[in-house]
Amino acid sequence: MNARCLNRGTAGNLSARHGEGFLITPTGMAYDELVPADIVVMDLDGSRRGARKPSSEWRFHRDLYAARPEAGAVLHAHAPFATALACLGRDIPPFHYMIARFGGGTLRCAAYATFGTQELSDHALRALEGRCACLLANHGLLVFGRDLSHALDLAVEAEALCEQYWRASTLGRPPLLDDAEMQRVLEKFAGYGQQED
Repeated sequence: MNARCLNRGTAGNLSARHGEGFLITPTGMAYDELVPADIVVMDLDGSRRGARKPSSEWRFHRDLYAARPEAGAVLHAHAPFATALACLGRDIPPFHYMIARFGGGTLRCAAYATFGTQELSDHALRALEGRCACLLANHGLLVFGRDLSHALDLAVEAEALCEQYWRASTLGRPPLLDDAEMQRVLEKFAGYGQQED
């Protein structure tokens, strides 16, 4: 994440579904210094195995895996543009058709709650209904994908759109695509790319 400018230092976290639970990065450790033994194995009941403490945000990872069977990996980052816009506490509107890439007509912003709390997880899950990405107010970006590579691609795309929205907004008020157009885009995205048989 750091190499893709999504994160700095030890902020953010990653996880991947594993059996009946998931693997998650440890809290407060630099990603480029991690070794396999640092990764924490967690069950959906919140129990863990391993020498390290899990990310403080393990709750929204756990809750996403429990609620969304299509989630194979979860990524949370303090990406600069996504975080700046999250600090405004507003959804990103359909200024660009690629907003539909995340499952709807907006990139929602979850209500603020203290990091690492069940309240934050609950807010995030509400914002992710029908979506695979959201902003976390006064905090950052949260995405899930079918695997780690897909989640990373979605996070990079979300950060790029946040930067584009920020830049466009500094020049004026970007015109927005209407609901009917966003519905057409969502329908086209359903068959976009290489489909598995």
